[in-house]
Amino acid sequence: MSDEIRLALLAILGILFVAVLVRPAPRAGAADALTVTAPVSERYDFESPDLTGWHVVDGRWAVEEVPGAPSGQRALVQREAKKAYDVIVAPGGPYGDVDITVRFKPISGREDASAGIVFRFSDGRYYVIRANALEDNFRLYYYDRSRHELASARVTPPALGQWHTLRVAAVGDRIQGYLDGSLLIDHRDKRYRAGRVGLWTKADSVTAFDDLVVRGVAP
Repeated sequence: MSDEIRLALLAILGILFVAVLVRPAPRAGAADALTVTAPVSERYDFESPDLTGWHVVDGRWAVEEVPGAPSGQRALVQREAKKAYDVIVAPGGPYGDVDITVRFKPISGREDASAGIVFRFSDGRYYVIRANALEDNFRLYYYDRSRHELASARVTPPALGQWHTLRVAAVGDRIQGYLDGSLLIDHRDKRYRAGRVGLWTKADSVTAFDDLVVRGVAP
């Protein structure tokens, strides 16, 4: 082997060695997606106008014909414009670990145009993760007679008049929130351990919800 070839090989090996040394480390706090192995799975497509078993805490909720609804011709719509927070609780539960997905369309609102998933609802207390078409943030709160922020992420606001996907997974004290498939919140809070699932809006939001899927484990 000539000296020129030997030197070239040594140079290549040196470059590879340096590349290994300086390769980026994994991002601190990079989150693994939570999974829920659930014996209970419920899906609500709102094709029937019957809301028997649902509990309206506040708001004006009804199944309406909504063109372009993801799972058919109808969706659940909230139209109350004077309440601070509008909540409806789904049948089923309570759940401890839970994975919830819903499609939502913010229709209108001047003060607010939001959609949220309520989880671990019990005795009027709950967590809620919400998106707002009028704000560039995605937030997790807990509610206990008033609302308290736990975590927030910057986002491009979900567009008015379009369908989006909201998801939350809660396993033990760890909570992850997704908007349109992107994991944006990964937070720990052990305030509430179990409860039912629901939907949420705020102020003058008029919002449609469809294709609610709940996968949960009894506490």
